[in-house]
Amino acid sequence: MALLAVYLIAFLQGLTLVSFPASSAVLKQMHGFTDAQYGAIFLPQLALAVLGAIAGGTLARRLGLQPLLWLTAAGNGLSQLALAASVWVMPALAFPTILIGTALLGLSFGLGGAPLNSYPPRFFPRYAPTAIVALHTLLGLGLMVGPLLANGFGRVGLWIGFPLLLLALSVALALTAAAVRLPDASNEPKDRASANPPLTSGAFWIFAAIAVLYAFAEGAFGNWAAIYLSEAKALPAEVATLALSVFWAAMVMGRLLVAALVTRIAPLVIWLALPVLMMTAFLLLPGANTPALGLGLFALAGLGCSAFFPLTISLASAHFPEQAAWVSSMLIAALMVGVGLGSFVIGPLRQWLMLEQIYQFSTLYPVLVIGLAGWLTISQQ
Repeated sequence: MALLAVYLIAFLQGLTLVSFPASSAVLKQMHGFTDAQYGAIFLPQLALAVLGAIAGGTLARRLGLQPLLWLTAAGNGLSQLALAASVWVMPALAFPTILIGTALLGLSFGLGGAPLNSYPPRFFPRYAPTAIVALHTLLGLGLMVGPLLANGFGRVGLWIGFPLLLLALSVALALTAAAVRLPDASNEPKDRASANPPLTSGAFWIFAAIAVLYAFAEGAFGNWAAIYLSEAKALPAEVATLALSVFWAAMVMGRLLVAALVTRIAPLVIWLALPVLMMTAFLLLPGANTPALGLGLFALAGLGCSAFFPLTISLASAHFPEQAAWVSSMLIAALMVGVGLGSFVIGPLRQWLMLEQIYQFSTLYPVLVIGLAGWLTISQQ
C-alpha cells in the first residue's frame, strides 16, 4: 500500500500539472482571460515550484519525507479546489483565484521532489534507476491522461467535474500517505550528513547545470512544437497539435523502455546516449517540411528527453547517498529554473531569429550536456 501511494501521487502530480493548461480554453471563454493574463497564471507556479524545491530539501531533513509526501498530495488537491472555485467566485476574483491555484500547484510540485525521488530507491534498492524512471513514467502518463479527462468532461458540459475528480483523488491519496508505514529514508548516520556536502562539491554544480540545460532543450521541444510546425512550417493545425501529443507520448514510451533497459545496460551509458538523440532532433527539425517528418522528429525528441532527467536524479543521488533527498529537491529547482528561462527566452529571440535558426542554435544544449556529463564521468574515475 505504501508503494502504491507513492507511485499514485506521482501520477496525480502529472494530472494536476497539466490541469490548468488542459483547461485553457474553458478559462479564457468562461472568465474572458486575455493571452497576457493566461500566460501570467504560470508565473506563480514557476516561482513557488523553485521555492518549494529549495525548502523541501531542508524540510526533508527536519520533518522527514512522509509529511512532505502527504503535503504534496494535499497541495495538489487545494490547487484543484481553487481551479473549481474560479467558477463560483465573483468575476473580479476569478483571476486571483486561479493565481492561487497555480501557486499551490507549484509549491506542491517543489515539495514533492524530495519524497517522490527518494522513496523508490528504498522500495527497490537493487534497482534504484529503474524505480525512479518508473515513477517519472507514471508522472508522464498523468500528463497524457489529464487533457483527455478534461476534454471528456468538457464534451458532456461538465468541465467542473475534472478538477473535482482530481480534488477527490488528492484527498484520498493525502490521507493514505499520512496513514501508511513508509520505509525509513533517514537511516544514514548523522555525522555523514556533512562528510560530502553537495554545495562545496563541483560534481553537484555540474549535475545542476546539466538539469538546467536539459530543461532548456525540453522547453524548446515541448513549448514550441505546435507553433513551430504551424507557423514556421505552415503545416495543418491538427498536425501541429498532434506533434505535441506525439512528443509527450514518446517521452512516456521512452521511459518505459529505459526502465527495462537499465537492468541490462549501465544507467550511465543510457544517460550519455540520450542527449545524442536530442541533438539529432534539433539538427534535423529545420527540414521538417512534411507532416511525417514533423511528427517523426518530435517523436525522436521525446525519446531523447524521456529518461534523461530521472537518470540525472538517480546518478546524482547515488553520488550523494547521504543527501539524496536534498539533492533531488535541488535538481527539481534547477529543472524549474531552466523551464522558466527557456520558455521566456525563446519569445524575445523570435524578434531577431527564425524558429528554424533557434532550433539549430538549441543543438548547443545537448552538446554542452554531453560535454559536462563526460567531464563528470572522467573526473570520477
